[in-house]
Amino acid sequence: MKTTLEELLVFRTVVDTGSITAAAEQLRQTVSGISRALRRLEDKLDTTLLTRTTRRLTLTDEGHAFLAHARGILAAVDEAEDQLLSRRLQPAGRLRVNAAAPFILHVMAPLVAEFRRRYPQIDLELNTDDLVIDLLEEDTDVAVRIGPLRDSTLRAKSLGGSALKVLASPAYLKAHGRPRNVADLRKHVLLGFSQRESLNHWPLSGEHGDRLHITPTMKASSGETLRWLALRGEGIVCLSDFMTQEDRHRGDLVQVLPRHTVQVLQPIHAVYYRSAQVSPRIACFLDFMDEQLGQTAWNVR
Repeated sequence: MKTTLEELLVFRTVVDTGSITAAAEQLRQTVSGISRALRRLEDKLDTTLLTRTTRRLTLTDEGHAFLAHARGILAAVDEAEDQLLSRRLQPAGRLRVNAAAPFILHVMAPLVAEFRRRYPQIDLELNTDDLVIDLLEEDTDVAVRIGPLRDSTLRAKSLGGSALKVLASPAYLKAHGRPRNVADLRKHVLLGFSQRESLNHWPLSGEHGDRLHITPTMKASSGETLRWLALRGEGIVCLSDFMTQEDRHRGDLVQVLPRHTVQVLQPIHAVYYRSAQVSPRIACFLDFMDEQLGQTAWNVR
Protein backbone atom coordinates (compact mmCIF):
# COMPACT_ATOMS: atom_id res chain seq x y z
CA MET A 1 0.00 0.00 0.00
CA LYS A 2 1.37 3.41 -1.02
CA THR A 3 1.72 6.46 1.20
CA THR A 4 -1.05 9.04 0.78
CA LEU A 5 -0.78 12.85 0.63
CA GLU A 6 -2.99 13.04 3.72
CA GLU A 7 -0.48 10.98 5.70
CA LEU A 8 2.40 13.15 4.48
CA LEU A 9 0.47 16.27 5.48
CA VAL A 10 -0.25 14.85 8.92
CA PHE A 11 3.41 13.96 9.43
CA ARG A 12 4.65 17.41 8.35
CA THR A 13 2.05 19.21 10.47
CA VAL A 14 2.90 17.20 13.59
CA VAL A 15 6.57 18.07 13.15
CA ASP A 16 5.89 21.76 12.45
CA THR A 17 3.45 22.22 15.35
CA GLY A 18 5.39 20.05 17.78
CA SER A 19 2.49 17.90 18.98
CA ILE A 20 -0.31 15.63 17.80
CA THR A 21 -2.88 17.78 19.59
CA ALA A 22 -1.73 20.98 17.89
CA ALA A 23 -1.66 19.22 14.51
CA ALA A 24 -5.23 18.00 15.06
CA GLU A 25 -6.36 21.55 15.78
CA GLN A 26 -4.63 22.97 12.71
CA LEU A 27 -5.94 20.26 10.38
CA ARG A 28 -9.36 20.23 12.08
CA GLN A 29 -9.18 16.53 12.80
CA THR A 30 -9.41 14.46 15.95
CA VAL A 31 -6.33 13.56 17.99
CA SER A 32 -7.08 9.89 17.47
CA GLY A 33 -7.34 10.42 13.71
CA ILE A 34 -3.93 12.08 13.60
CA SER A 35 -2.41 9.28 15.69
CA ARG A 36 -3.87 6.61 13.40
CA ALA A 37 -2.53 8.39 10.29
CA LEU A 38 0.97 8.47 11.81
CA ARG A 39 0.80 4.79 12.71
CA ARG A 40 -0.35 3.89 9.19
CA LEU A 41 2.52 5.87 7.69
CA GLU A 42 5.12 4.20 9.93
CA ASP A 43 3.62 0.76 9.26
CA LYS A 44 3.79 1.34 5.50
CA LEU A 45 7.41 2.48 5.74
CA ASP A 46 8.25 -0.19 8.28
CA THR A 47 10.20 2.32 10.36
CA THR A 48 9.79 4.71 13.28
CA LEU A 49 9.64 8.36 12.21
CA LEU A 50 8.94 9.96 15.58
CA THR A 51 9.82 8.93 19.10
CA ARG A 52 7.12 9.88 21.57
CA THR A 53 7.47 10.76 25.25
CA THR A 54 5.02 12.38 27.63
CA ARG A 55 6.63 15.77 26.98
CA ARG A 56 7.73 15.89 23.35
CA LEU A 57 8.01 14.32 19.94
CA THR A 58 11.46 13.82 18.44
CA LEU A 59 12.36 12.95 14.86
CA THR A 60 14.45 9.85 14.35
CA ASP A 61 17.25 9.85 11.77
CA GLU A 62 14.86 8.11 9.38
CA GLY A 63 12.23 10.72 10.22
CA HIS A 64 14.60 13.58 9.34
CA ALA A 65 15.40 11.99 6.00
CA PHE A 66 11.76 11.28 5.16
CA LEU A 67 10.61 14.74 6.22
CA ALA A 68 12.70 16.39 3.50
CA HIS A 69 11.03 14.21 0.87
CA ALA A 70 7.59 14.81 2.36
CA ARG A 71 8.08 18.58 2.27
CA GLY A 72 9.21 18.42 -1.35
CA ILE A 73 6.21 16.33 -2.41
CA LEU A 74 3.70 18.56 -0.63
CA ALA A 75 5.37 21.69 -2.02
CA ALA A 76 5.11 20.25 -5.55
CA VAL A 77 1.41 19.54 -5.06
CA ASP A 78 0.84 23.06 -3.69
CA GLU A 79 2.65 24.53 -6.67
CA ALA A 80 0.58 22.51 -9.14
CA GLU A 81 -2.62 23.71 -7.49
CA ASP A 82 -1.35 27.31 -7.51
CA GLN A 83 -0.69 27.13 -11.24
CA LEU A 84 -4.23 25.96 -11.92
CA LEU A 85 -5.84 28.48 -9.60
CA SER A 86 -3.83 31.35 -11.04
CA ARG A 87 -5.70 31.05 -14.34
CA ARG A 88 -8.91 32.28 -12.76
CA LEU A 89 -8.03 33.63 -9.33
CA GLN A 90 -5.70 36.13 -7.74
CA PRO A 91 -2.56 34.65 -6.12
CA ALA A 92 -3.61 33.03 -2.89
CA GLY A 93 -2.36 30.90 -0.01
CA ARG A 94 0.31 31.10 2.63
CA LEU A 95 3.57 32.83 1.73
CA ARG A 96 6.44 32.36 4.18
CA VAL A 97 9.23 34.92 3.82
CA ASN A 98 12.47 34.84 5.79
CA ALA A 99 14.92 37.72 6.19
CA ALA A 100 17.30 39.24 8.69
CA ALA A 101 15.47 41.12 11.44
CA PRO A 102 16.79 44.60 10.45
CA PHE A 103 15.65 44.14 6.84
CA ILE A 104 12.17 43.12 7.91
CA LEU A 105 11.95 45.98 10.40
CA HIS A 106 13.26 48.79 8.18
CA VAL A 107 12.28 47.64 4.69
CA MET A 108 9.60 44.97 4.57
CA ALA A 109 7.30 45.88 7.46
CA PRO A 110 6.52 49.34 6.03
CA LEU A 111 5.49 47.66 2.75
CA VAL A 112 3.09 45.11 4.27
CA ALA A 113 -0.02 47.32 4.04
CA GLU A 114 0.44 47.92 0.31
CA PHE A 115 1.20 44.26 -0.38
CA ARG A 116 -1.94 43.15 1.46
CA ARG A 117 -4.01 45.73 -0.38
CA ARG A 118 -2.85 44.34 -3.72
CA TYR A 119 -2.97 40.66 -2.77
CA PRO A 120 -5.64 40.22 -0.09
CA GLN A 121 -5.83 36.45 -0.60
CA ILE A 122 -2.19 35.86 0.31
CA ASP A 123 -1.51 35.01 3.96
CA LEU A 124 1.87 36.63 4.50
CA GLU A 125 4.16 35.25 7.20
CA LEU A 126 7.40 37.09 8.00
CA ASN A 127 10.12 35.19 9.87
CA THR A 128 13.45 36.58 10.97
CA ASP A 129 16.81 34.87 10.88
CA ASP A 130 20.23 36.53 10.65
CA LEU A 131 21.91 33.28 9.53
CA VAL A 132 21.63 31.35 6.27
CA ILE A 133 18.82 28.80 6.53
CA ASP A 134 17.73 25.73 4.60
CA LEU A 135 14.55 26.82 2.83
CA LEU A 136 13.19 23.29 2.64
CA GLU A 137 13.99 22.47 6.26
CA GLU A 138 12.37 25.69 7.49
CA ASP A 139 9.39 25.40 5.12
CA THR A 140 10.20 28.82 3.65
CA ASP A 141 9.01 30.05 0.24
CA VAL A 142 11.35 33.03 -0.21
CA ALA A 143 14.37 34.27 1.72
CA VAL A 144 15.83 37.74 1.32
CA ARG A 145 19.58 37.60 1.75
CA ILE A 146 22.08 40.45 2.06
CA GLY A 147 25.64 39.77 0.94
CA PRO A 148 27.25 37.27 -1.46
CA LEU A 149 25.25 34.13 -2.22
CA ARG A 150 26.79 30.69 -1.79
CA ASP A 151 24.07 28.11 -2.53
CA SER A 152 23.95 27.43 -6.28
CA THR A 153 20.90 25.15 -5.87
CA LEU A 154 18.70 28.23 -5.40
CA ARG A 155 17.27 30.64 -7.89
CA ALA A 156 17.99 34.27 -7.07
CA LYS A 157 16.45 37.58 -8.09
CA SER A 158 18.56 40.68 -7.55
CA LEU A 159 16.79 43.44 -5.65
CA GLY A 160 19.69 45.89 -5.80
CA GLY A 161 22.33 46.79 -3.25
CA SER A 162 22.88 48.85 -0.13
CA ALA A 163 26.05 50.81 0.63
CA LEU A 164 27.95 50.60 3.91
CA LYS A 165 28.77 53.72 5.89
CA VAL A 166 30.71 54.40 9.08
CA LEU A 167 28.46 56.32 11.47
CA ALA A 168 28.22 57.82 14.93
CA SER A 169 25.76 59.96 16.87
CA PRO A 170 26.42 63.69 17.27
CA ALA A 171 26.47 63.14 21.05
CA TYR A 172 29.29 60.58 20.76
CA LEU A 173 31.35 62.84 18.48
CA LYS A 174 30.85 65.82 20.80
CA ALA A 175 32.06 63.78 23.77
CA HIS A 176 34.95 61.94 22.08
CA GLY A 177 35.90 64.10 19.12
CA ARG A 178 35.55 63.40 15.41
CA PRO A 179 38.20 61.13 13.81
CA ARG A 180 40.25 63.02 11.23
CA ASN A 181 41.78 59.95 9.60
CA VAL A 182 41.56 56.17 9.72
CA ALA A 183 44.37 55.90 12.29
CA ASP A 184 42.32 58.01 14.74
CA LEU A 185 39.81 55.17 15.04
CA ARG A 186 42.21 53.42 17.41
CA LYS A 187 41.31 56.01 20.04
CA HIS A 188 37.56 55.36 19.74
CA VAL A 189 34.95 52.83 20.82
CA LEU A 190 34.22 50.65 17.79
CA LEU A 191 30.95 48.70 17.65
CA GLY A 192 31.21 45.47 15.65
CA PHE A 193 29.72 42.06 14.99
CA SER A 194 30.33 38.95 17.07
CA GLN A 195 29.33 36.66 14.19
CA ARG A 196 30.47 36.68 10.56
CA GLU A 197 33.87 38.30 10.92
CA SER A 198 33.55 39.64 7.38
CA LEU A 199 31.05 42.19 8.74
CA ASN A 200 33.93 43.79 10.66
CA HIS A 201 35.61 44.86 7.41
CA TRP A 202 34.71 48.53 7.10
CA PRO A 203 34.56 50.53 3.82
CA LEU A 204 37.70 52.50 4.72
CA SER A 205 41.11 52.19 3.09
CA GLY A 206 43.50 50.17 5.25
CA GLU A 207 47.29 50.47 5.43
CA HIS A 208 47.76 48.37 2.29
CA GLY A 209 44.88 49.86 0.33
CA ASP A 210 42.46 47.08 1.28
CA ARG A 211 39.35 47.42 3.42
CA LEU A 212 40.00 48.18 7.07
CA HIS A 213 39.51 45.24 9.42
CA ILE A 214 38.54 46.52 12.85
CA THR A 215 38.76 44.86 16.24
CA PRO A 216 35.49 45.78 17.97
CA THR A 217 35.55 47.31 21.42
CA MET A 218 32.00 46.07 21.89
CA LYS A 219 30.33 43.25 19.94
CA ALA A 220 26.77 42.16 19.16
CA SER A 221 25.32 39.51 16.88
CA SER A 222 22.55 41.78 15.56
CA GLY A 223 22.97 44.85 13.42
CA GLU A 224 19.87 46.30 15.03
CA THR A 225 21.50 46.06 18.46
CA LEU A 226 24.58 47.86 17.12
CA ARG A 227 22.36 50.54 15.60
CA TRP A 228 20.67 51.24 18.93
CA LEU A 229 24.02 51.38 20.71
CA ALA A 230 25.27 53.91 18.18
CA LEU A 231 22.10 56.00 18.50
CA ARG A 232 22.69 56.14 22.25
CA GLY A 233 26.21 57.43 21.82
CA GLU A 234 28.04 54.25 22.75
CA GLY A 235 30.48 54.24 19.84
CA ILE A 236 31.18 54.26 16.10
CA VAL A 237 29.48 51.68 13.90
CA CYS A 238 29.42 50.48 10.29
CA LEU A 239 25.96 49.65 8.97
CA SER A 240 24.08 49.32 5.71
CA ASP A 241 22.15 52.30 4.33
CA PHE A 242 18.81 50.48 4.37
CA MET A 243 19.00 50.36 8.18
CA THR A 244 20.06 53.94 8.78
CA GLN A 245 18.41 56.05 6.09
CA GLU A 246 15.88 57.61 8.49
CA ASP A 247 18.49 58.05 11.24
CA ARG A 248 20.78 59.93 8.86
CA HIS A 249 17.91 62.01 7.48
CA ARG A 250 16.98 63.13 10.99
CA GLY A 251 20.61 63.75 11.94
CA ASP A 252 20.55 61.11 14.69
CA LEU A 253 23.53 59.43 13.01
CA VAL A 254 26.13 61.19 10.89
CA GLN A 255 28.79 59.79 8.59
CA VAL A 256 32.33 59.52 9.90
CA LEU A 257 35.37 59.84 7.61
CA PRO A 258 33.38 60.35 4.38
CA ARG A 259 36.52 61.32 2.41
CA HIS A 260 38.23 58.08 3.39
CA THR A 261 35.20 55.93 2.58
CA VAL A 262 35.15 53.67 -0.48
CA GLN A 263 31.88 52.44 -1.94
CA VAL A 264 31.10 48.93 -0.79
CA LEU A 265 27.70 47.56 -1.74
CA GLN A 266 25.95 44.70 -0.01
CA PRO A 267 23.98 42.87 -2.72
CA ILE A 268 20.36 42.04 -1.89
CA HIS A 269 18.72 38.96 -3.39
CA ALA A 270 15.45 37.13 -3.03
CA VAL A 271 16.21 33.39 -3.18
CA TYR A 272 13.88 30.44 -3.69
CA TYR A 273 14.05 26.87 -4.94
CA ARG A 274 14.62 26.15 -8.60
CA SER A 275 11.44 25.19 -10.41
CA ALA A 276 10.19 25.14 -13.96
CA GLN A 277 7.27 27.29 -12.85
CA VAL A 278 7.32 29.82 -10.02
CA SER A 279 4.11 29.77 -8.00
CA PRO A 280 1.95 32.89 -8.47
CA ARG A 281 2.23 33.92 -4.83
CA ILE A 282 6.05 33.85 -5.03
CA ALA A 283 6.11 35.57 -8.42
CA CYS A 284 3.91 38.46 -7.28
CA PHE A 285 6.03 38.93 -4.14
CA LEU A 286 9.24 39.06 -6.19
CA ASP A 287 7.75 41.60 -8.60
CA PHE A 288 6.35 43.68 -5.75
CA MET A 289 9.67 43.85 -3.88
CA ASP A 290 11.56 44.67 -7.08
CA GLU A 291 9.16 47.55 -7.79
CA GLN A 292 9.11 48.95 -4.26
CA LEU A 293 12.85 48.73 -3.61
CA GLY A 294 13.51 50.37 -6.96
CA GLN A 295 11.87 53.50 -5.56
CA THR A 296 13.98 53.75 -2.39
CA ALA A 297 16.72 56.35 -2.05
CA TRP A 298 19.28 53.95 -0.55
CA ASN A 299 19.02 51.23 -3.19
CA VAL A 300 21.87 51.13 -5.73
CA ARG A 301 21.27 49.17 -8.93
